[in-house]
Amino acid sequence: MVICVLIRLSVVLGSQPKLIRIPKVRTIMDRIVVGITGASGIPYGIRLLEVLKELDVEVHLTCSPSASLVNDHEGDGKTWDEVLSLADVVHDNNNLAASISSGSFKAKAMAIVPCSGTTLGKLAAGISDNLVTRSALVMLKERRPLILVPRETPLNTIYIDNMLKLSNAGAIIAPASPAFYNKPKTLDDNINFIVGRVLDLLGYDSEIFSRWEGTE
Repeated sequence: MVICVLIRLSVVLGSQPKLIRIPKVRTIMDRIVVGITGASGIPYGIRLLEVLKELDVEVHLTCSPSASLVNDHEGDGKTWDEVLSLADVVHDNNNLAASISSGSFKAKAMAIVPCSGTTLGKLAAGISDNLVTRSALVMLKERRPLILVPRETPLNTIYIDNMLKLSNAGAIIAPASPAFYNKPKTLDDNINFIVGRVLDLLGYDSEIFSRWEGTE
């Protein structure tokens, strides 16, 4: 938002003071869009929301209808309402007129965690039939970071082709494939590794996982 401030200055041209408009720019808090779809891997999305909540970030969340069902099987005990409460703004996935559906809405980036194969297919085909896909395609057209985190394995040729097409379109494909050089001792260690790497891609440092420091 630009606010004009009027400052009265004396100028050399005669004795008449002039009013000079000096633009003052107010910074806006980063906005991150998070999409959660119905693929296995809900704990990654929940952990991402938890960490973003600790940062100076405005989080906008939209979820596919089956995401809550997956949470019933994979969640860490949180109810779906508790998951939704981790975001600053929750948008109905059917509301294609939501703020995040427009490129004029100043969102910094978007991450779909986890990203289902169906969502990959729709994005690769340019189909924006819900708010998750619409918001993601907006990120691509606006040339803003879009991070997709598929967890499916094994991958068939259709999935691979869709990921290649999206990568060529500017998306970042970040499979949920945790490393082992950090000597994970718990499932949370693996979750934190993937979420930490997603945060890196979003532009935020975190200390939730051990980084590779090289060898002597």
